[in-house]
Amino acid sequence: MPSNENGRRTGVYKGLFSGFAYGLYTTLALIAGNYSPLAGAAGFLAAPYVCAGLNDLFAGIWLSLYNMKKGQLKKVWKSIFTFPGRMIVLGSLLGGPMANGAYLAGLSMAGAYAIPVTATCSLFGTLFGWIFLKQRPGKRTAAGMILCVAGAVIINWTKPEGSPHFTLGIICAFAAAISWGLEGVIASYGGSQLDPDLAVNIRDLVSGIVILSLIVPALGAGKLLWETLYAGVPALWLMASGLAAAMSFLAWYGANAAVGCAVGMSLNVTYTFWGMLFCVVFLNQALTVTMVLGAVVIVVGAVVVAAGK
Repeated sequence: MPSNENGRRTGVYKGLFSGFAYGLYTTLALIAGNYSPLAGAAGFLAAPYVCAGLNDLFAGIWLSLYNMKKGQLKKVWKSIFTFPGRMIVLGSLLGGPMANGAYLAGLSMAGAYAIPVTATCSLFGTLFGWIFLKQRPGKRTAAGMILCVAGAVIINWTKPEGSPHFTLGIICAFAAAISWGLEGVIASYGGSQLDPDLAVNIRDLVSGIVILSLIVPALGAGKLLWETLYAGVPALWLMASGLAAAMSFLAWYGANAAVGCAVGMSLNVTYTFWGMLFCVVFLNQALTVTMVLGAVVIVVGAVVVAAGK
């Protein structure tokens, strides 16, 4: 049916764009972390969670401005009290405080190598989608997912030198992948019942507020938060990363609602390719054969997923 094909095509484009924008967000957040006082902050969780909280809060503000321009800002608040809205709030707790914090912690300890590990979120998302939403993946989707995961394994085959906390960083990356997998299932349901523009606005605002008001103080990082805002430059980079994250999540929630959790997440993991590319170009990350080969495999896997059921 033409309408279904057009809807699927739009969902595929949104999924691919979400990957590009998330790779950009990753790089911008890493750049912010290179500035004082975030650089060299005590504790391996303090700086990542300050970055995660500010990024998500700024993303929520950008999205609020976007919805204000569309004349539906009041709907954001009203939607929180609906059942789909509460599902999005639950997803925001999984994807923000749990996944995003673990992701940035993994990046701080394992560098760009942590990026493709989180590509396994498509595997977990499909598994949870199969269990909870009865979205059974087709053979082609399953094959593409396996390629995405295989690419992540290839990239991390060789441990880099000078990374004493590399293994812990990879563990954090896997924790992020599991949490994103669960969020993808919830976003697929909530986003299909609620306007994705409203859903992602709720997602980022709730995530940012929870991280900054609860988790950052619990980590004893309140002083670091205020010093980061006072420093100005890292906060500006996080405002930019928040804009990129906002665009990514708008596209991702829209893709999940249009083509399902498995396909949407498998397309989104192309952020591993973009994230590594941007890290090599802008952050002087060493480019290795396993990185290139793994990235190619991941992109091929995403193309296979996009090609059909």
